[in-house]
Amino acid sequence: MKDKEKSFEESLLELETIVKNLENGNVPLDEAIEKFNEAMKLANACDKKLKSAEELVSKILNNNNELENFKIEE
Repeated sequence: MKDKEKSFEESLLELETIVKNLENGNVPLDEAIEKFNEAMKLANACDKKLKSAEELVSKILNNNNELENFKIEE
């Protein structure tokens, strides 16, 4: 069974924890490399979610309930 996808907030919290541990400098090299790779995956997942949210926020439903780009008319 596939694990539930982490929320943005869960991923960000985990990323912050990994960064703090790595900055501490008390992590063995092999574990540090593993944690770094995990952190990169989390950072990419967060970036993807942010870009997706940004794309949705920049759109608006028109009268036909279809998404279209949001335009400010002057």
